[in-house]
Amino acid sequence: MQSLPKVLSLNRRVLAILSKCNHLNHLKQLQSFLITLGHSQTQFYAFKLVRFCVLRLSDLDYARFIFDHLYSPNIYLHAAMVTAYASLSHYDSAFALYCDMVRRGHPKANHFIFPHLLKSCKVTNLLHTHIVKSGFDRYLIVQTALLDSYSRSATDIGIARKLFDEMSEKSVVSWTAMISGYARIGEIESAMYLFNQIPERDVPSWNAVIAGCTQNGFFQEAISIFRKMLIHAQEPRHRHNKPNQVTVVCALSACGHIGMLQLGKWIHGYVYRNGLVSDSFVSNALVDMYGKCGSLGSSVKIFNSLIDRNLISWTTLISALGINGLAPKAVETFKEMECQGFRPDKVAFLAVLTACRHGALVREGIELFEKMDVYGIKTEMDHYHCIVDLLARHGHLRESEKIISRMPYPPNAIILRSFLEGCQIHRTAEDLAMASEHCIAKSVQ
Repeated sequence: MQSLPKVLSLNRRVLAILSKCNHLNHLKQLQSFLITLGHSQTQFYAFKLVRFCVLRLSDLDYARFIFDHLYSPNIYLHAAMVTAYASLSHYDSAFALYCDMVRRGHPKANHFIFPHLLKSCKVTNLLHTHIVKSGFDRYLIVQTALLDSYSRSATDIGIARKLFDEMSEKSVVSWTAMISGYARIGEIESAMYLFNQIPERDVPSWNAVIAGCTQNGFFQEAISIFRKMLIHAQEPRHRHNKPNQVTVVCALSACGHIGMLQLGKWIHGYVYRNGLVSDSFVSNALVDMYGKCGSLGSSVKIFNSLIDRNLISWTTLISALGINGLAPKAVETFKEMECQGFRPDKVAFLAVLTACRHGALVREGIELFEKMDVYGIKTEMDHYHCIVDLLARHGHLRESEKIISRMPYPPNAIILRSFLEGCQIHRTAEDLAMASEHCIAKSVQ
């Protein structure tokens, strides 16, 4: 058995080597070094290696390889793997690992493992039972995780509220989880009521209610709360509660939807003053806000200034061009995006198809609609509505009817109305009656 000074010396050496590692091969060399010293099964070093794989190398497979070659990994190693899986949304793998641990009866779970498992609401009820049996339901961190998990399902929001009301101690995280739950299912009044009851607010709690209002179309309310947050943050003891990237993105979205250009410009200045301009989400939100407010020049200028453009940046610009009546430029930008190596997704296609629809670009719209198959993108109801409306509005009724007949599911009322409105403009009453019968038959299939 090594003396304490030798152990501490080795620990320092291992941690120093890890701090300099930047490649998997370096990690493997350290692993070989530990094996030669007889530490292949030492849990402390295994934990450090697993965490390094996940956090620094983003190599979950090798982390699992290290884990699987341990004779009896302890609870901290199990928790590290569960956390890694959950952080990458591999919830089934996280739960499977937990189930293996329960089946073996070793190691015993601790209360730190459950918040990560509860990030998926598919197994909340089962985990809740395990938590109660294990006696971990008295821990605030576990109670809050349960509350958050239940609140992610509209059918379980009542259970979440019951848990919330029964909590003897509520942290600001608990309040925020419940507010977010109500916001997700559109119960903004309940979310606002709870927000007004919070003893002490932090930035995430402000963000939860502002985001909830924005996502549910309560744009004026979102702006009002944003302004209150700014006033709140001016108080000396609340200066740490300044709007962050999330707040700014939500506020800019609200400004864009209701055309509040002046406030949007003020937020743009706030972004620069507070060093948030490098955040891609904020930059994309600025492109979107200026586009929706009709200030296309500013929108294009910000896009052109972006160093690291992503698919969202391109899609946002395409949408802005379409909104402002520059459909040909929107199509040109879409093609430029493809040439730059970006693979369009369903949102990008919807943006450019919407531009074609507003700009009466029938030929381009058909080509782009057909290109979705080339990319293997599933056509959704909104895409069908764009192309059907575009064709029907401009007299291409036979083509529009063919698209409706080939839909893999019944058309919704919006698609049918677009088609029938086209028939009213371009067909005789007899043709309209026949088209109506065909559409009704298709809709009830």
